[in-house]
Amino acid sequence: MGTTWSVRFHAAPNAPAVTTLRPEIERRLDAIDATMSTWRSDSELTKFNTAPPGTRMTFSPELAYVTAAAIDLAHDTDGAYDPTVGPLVDLWGFGPTQTRGTAPDPNAIAAARRQVGWQRIAFAAATGSALQPGDAHLDLSSIAKGYAVDQIGEVLHRHGIDDFVIDIGGEVLARGGRTDGSRWRVAIERPAPGERTVLVTIEPGDQAVATSGTYRNALLDSGHSFSHLIDPRTGYPIAHDLVSVSVVDRSCMRADALATALSILGPDGARAYAEAHGLAVLLIRRDGDALTSYETPEFRVLRD
Repeated sequence: MGTTWSVRFHAAPNAPAVTTLRPEIERRLDAIDATMSTWRSDSELTKFNTAPPGTRMTFSPELAYVTAAAIDLAHDTDGAYDPTVGPLVDLWGFGPTQTRGTAPDPNAIAAARRQVGWQRIAFAAATGSALQPGDAHLDLSSIAKGYAVDQIGEVLHRHGIDDFVIDIGGEVLARGGRTDGSRWRVAIERPAPGERTVLVTIEPGDQAVATSGTYRNALLDSGHSFSHLIDPRTGYPIAHDLVSVSVVDRSCMRADALATALSILGPDGARAYAEAHGLAVLLIRRDGDALTSYETPEFRVLRD
């Protein structure tokens, strides 16, 4: 997945040793990567993305489950979140090739937009199958990490380990607490380029925390910074002042995808969606050199 992972826990009496547990975790991560990676030419997802037009491919249960969750969110956000955004991500230089240079030509953006649209793949949840209409490119990068976090939690739970914190590339799942009886604390970073400072610390309880931001990964062209978050409805990187979104949810997969979706929706749309769905969300906006934040009531009660 192009990132790092860590697992911290204190073991139950009959739990396996770290030397036994680590290979099991790595095998589970490797299996998910082999299924959902856009960076691997041999992954199941890449096989769909490169299949001939007209091919209907039945996904493995795991890929079908994650794709169904992504499609549901695309439907619920009227396409602000869209797992078929891959052609636009690649065009702007944020895909596997990482060929960032200058902002693409408007005609190229328009052409890539014609390849995007979650309805194009006609995903059938009942059979777990999707249609490759030609040039469709599923990209599950905004949800697969969260799913992987949840799955490592299941590995630990099967071994009777119920006090842990898992982190894959900044997507975090906490369960139980520390050896001293205190709950795990999760720090949310101040969204400032070149800095690594804490903005707020929360105690999520037995929940996941996912953050999406515009301040780490960008294309610089002629003095202008373009975010890696591409709005599939326009074909362009988001340009509003919402620079960081953190979501707390029981499912890390859901928190991961929601953080991206709310970032695309922008400050007003994100707030309305979060309030309508009772989400625990922190929204941070940039106003010149200053930062302003909004917390839903569900998030505020988690503050340390």
